[in-house]
Amino acid sequence: MKTTSPRLAWAITGSGHYIEECVDFLLTLDCVDLYVSQAGEEVLNMYGIALADLREKMPVYRDKTASCPPVGLFYKNYYHTFVLAPATSNTIAKCVLGIADSLVTNLYSQAGKCRVPSIVYPCDIAPEMETTAPSGKVMVYPRKIDLDGTAKLREFAYTQVVDNVDALIVAVQNRLGSL
Repeated sequence: MKTTSPRLAWAITGSGHYIEECVDFLLTLDCVDLYVSQAGEEVLNMYGIALADLREKMPVYRDKTASCPPVGLFYKNYYHTFVLAPATSNTIAKCVLGIADSLVTNLYSQAGKCRVPSIVYPCDIAPEMETTAPSGKVMVYPRKIDLDGTAKLREFAYTQVVDNVDALIVAVQNRLGSL
């Protein structure tokens, strides 16, 4: 892989939390590589978002290897920013504990080790909240342990946690504007 300037790496996990809005924004960006967990593939399909359509706009990497070779691109300054949106509580828990056993958690780990800023949009951000399901809006009540994970992630260096799609858009645009 050769590039003249660093790119943005974006990862999608198995959360449907405003996934359509996240993907709509993602599709407005240039110079992005998309990483999709196995659960992320399933969720995209549930929401009627085809990987083939995304591939027409950007490179798409799927979680299909044990060693996750693409994460090494952080060491080559290939990426200037890592965005994880939307992120499941499972992914957040693993990131907080330093578990890098999947493509997405490995990306977050390597971004941090390379001091590449990460912007994370967790699905669990409040004790009571509205989220999206394939059939429409639903209320959810995240567990204390999930909210604690989000709170802990906010303390990590090189990590900005956002609470909604509008904040995600502003954070990404601010990051891109600072390059």
